[in-house]
Amino acid sequence: MRISALIAVSAGTAAALTLGGCGGGDGTGDAKPAAGGNGKIAVTATDTECKVEKTEVAAGAVTFAVSNKGSKVTEFYVFASGDRIMGEVENVAPGLSRELIVELPAGTYETACKPGMSGKGIRGGFKATGETKPLTDDAKLAQAAQDYQRYVKSQTGALIDKTTEFVDAVKAGDIEKAKALFPIARTYWERIEPVAESFGDLDPAIDAREADLETGQEWTGFHKIEKDLWVTKDISKSGPTADKLLADVKTIVEKSNSVQLSPLNLANGAKELLDEVATGKITGEEDIWSHTDLWDFAANLEGSRAAIAALRPVIEEKDAALAKTLDEKFAAAQAELDKHRKGDGWKFHNELSEGDLKALGDAINALAEPISKVAPLVAGK
Repeated sequence: MRISALIAVSAGTAAALTLGGCGGGDGTGDAKPAAGGNGKIAVTATDTECKVEKTEVAAGAVTFAVSNKGSKVTEFYVFASGDRIMGEVENVAPGLSRELIVELPAGTYETACKPGMSGKGIRGGFKATGETKPLTDDAKLAQAAQDYQRYVKSQTGALIDKTTEFVDAVKAGDIEKAKALFPIARTYWERIEPVAESFGDLDPAIDAREADLETGQEWTGFHKIEKDLWVTKDISKSGPTADKLLADVKTIVEKSNSVQLSPLNLANGAKELLDEVATGKITGEEDIWSHTDLWDFAANLEGSRAAIAALRPVIEEKDAALAKTLDEKFAAAQAELDKHRKGDGWKFHNELSEGDLKALGDAINALAEPISKVAPLVAGK
């Protein structure tokens, strides 16, 4: 997902999460300048450059300290072959910094900064060398990865089923049924998005919004059909888009179920899902025509909780107080969201007041801060 512009009501919310959810500050949410040393690799991003302090490291858990010295919001990625995303940090505002901890087995990679959060990015070669024990040599971390992989598999199975129902309704011309199924099918996507979106161009093919499109980019996926349903109110020509959506979903499900996850994927993914809430769901930018953002909000929160639940034995062993705090903050965020239940689903985003959105944002920010501590804990940093 990408943001085009944050609406005023939650600009502060998104900024706070960008700071507090990164593990790059002092635990209070204040961003610190990214710098090398202490095993961290400094990355200086500008509008035209992506300077990575080192381009060869020992294999294992690697920490990148990313500082945005440019004028545009940027992102930083580590890609394996085929543009598979090994790790990423998004929404790094000018003058701020984020940290990324990623497990890199021996091999060759690419780093990339994306000023303006678009395009292929400013890329450079990167290499991890030598032999190291993977984090999954720890029995509890291995079990966490296995437990979460089972969760991913359960969600991907439901994603195919519900997307098939949605596509069938679209192709049958049943607008009301398709509208009802739109947020339900997306629920299963949103719960596992950090895993699913790690596979190159499949994520934008499935989930790009109109505001995200680059010049010449074909628009396909959920949000194109969303516009057909709620704006043009004509799905008579939406069949090919629907067919492609289902084909892309099936491909990404196959890939998601075959990839071997690192425990850091879980920790980073839990944080990324909260970033998704702050930069899309609370702002109303995600489902701009259907206003079904709270379905996505709930799914992101559930997915984040599932990743942390898989890691819980490790968190409890290393920091019992953090485990307790996470329980409390997840419960508080869920309680705040539950105020907006409506029937079997949720209120529409345009039914929420500015005060409602602020309260939701505050709950997510309060959860983001302790979640930012999980990745360093897992990596032993």
